[in-house]
Amino acid sequence: MLNITIIEDEKPAARRLQRMLAKEGLQVGAMLHSVSEASQWFNHHQAPDLILADIQLSDGLSFDIFKAIPLHSAIIFTTAYDQYAIKAFKLNSIDYLLKPIKQADLHFAIQKFKQNKPKESNIHQLIKSLQPDQIYKKRFIVQYGAHLQSIPIEAVAYFYSQDKATWLVTHDGDEFICEPSLEALEPVLHPEDFFRANRQFIISRKAIKDITQYGNSRLKIMLSQNKPQTIIVARQRVKAFKVWLA
Repeated sequence: MLNITIIEDEKPAARRLQRMLAKEGLQVGAMLHSVSEASQWFNHHQAPDLILADIQLSDGLSFDIFKAIPLHSAIIFTTAYDQYAIKAFKLNSIDYLLKPIKQADLHFAIQKFKQNKPKESNIHQLIKSLQPDQIYKKRFIVQYGAHLQSIPIEAVAYFYSQDKATWLVTHDGDEFICEPSLEALEPVLHPEDFFRANRQFIISRKAIKDITQYGNSRLKIMLSQNKPQTIIVARQRVKAFKVWLA
């Protein structure tokens, strides 16, 4: 029986993946939901045969786990983003599942693992290949009327999603429709400068005017603009936000 561990910060997504693995006749031994939790768990437990790991977790990248703790486990990465050097996954015989995950794709990945279990050295080559070449956006081309305008990243206060559209808001309070979704924006924004506060907002560090405690262990952020006046940091992201802010 294979020993399988899931690393996924969205608990409903982790449970869904667990059910999909059950359809493949596989049982999950552990479900971990953050870099810190996984790092602590691997320090006190035997490494599993197979890990299915989301790439972007609430408190960092899952690559950080595998860099800090040598593992002999095979890893199948799951991700909502195709910007993460997919070619490297294939070259190193490690598969990936692009969200939303399909049962057929999971089946193929499991069969690939069973037939050709990747070596530890391949995993570390993959991690090395994925990180140094990350390129972050420096400008966004936006349209207003019949005109196009180039907005430098330094001028962006935050992005927000509303009515199935993504909006870019500058420090001056100007708003423009921005083509990428928030999910597509996350991996191309420098993580030191921007933070995904909740499902609706990605905010710039420079736009934060004030931070206060809010009910149910959340935080309320006041931005330097008046639209919107406040943003609530989701409870599950508060810890990561404090680390980002430090």
